[in-house]
Amino acid sequence: MRAALAGDEAAYGRLLRELTPFLRTIARSGLARAGRGTAEAEDIVQEVLIAVHTKRTSWIPTEPLVPWLRAITRHKLIDHLRRRGGTGHVDIDDLSEVIAAPTDEPGIATRDVVKLAEGLPAGQKAVIHAMFVDGKDTKDTASALSMSEGAVRVALHRGLAGLAKMLRGTV
Repeated sequence: MRAALAGDEAAYGRLLRELTPFLRTIARSGLARAGRGTAEAEDIVQEVLIAVHTKRTSWIPTEPLVPWLRAITRHKLIDHLRRRGGTGHVDIDDLSEVIAAPTDEPGIATRDVVKLAEGLPAGQKAVIHAMFVDGKDTKDTASALSMSEGAVRVALHRGLAGLAKMLRGTV
């Protein structure tokens, strides 16, 4: 994470790939404690990875990384459980041979975000692109788009909410 914060993109990619199984384990454990199936774990992992990306500069490099990650995962798990309420789930473990395995092809998630962001207002789309595609932090995005940092955070929040609605099909 320290190398990633210093601008090492390869280290950042490795970090996210290596964190994913760890985050998946925490999410599955939390879902099991809540009496839920583990099929929802991937949704939580994706939300955590987005939060890690957007909040990575809030991690204090002199502090341990794991407690910071566990806190984010805990909050995303709680948010997920609140949103889902008492709805049932479909256990897809029996379909694992039918469902295609994830690939390591780089850029798919970025292309998906860019494609989905086309449906957002221009300001939100620009902020999403700057932060998720170009990898800029809030300060650099604000400077590049001639916005205040607060306006960038609001546009990011609204843009992510819009993307979530699109993914849920509620737009």
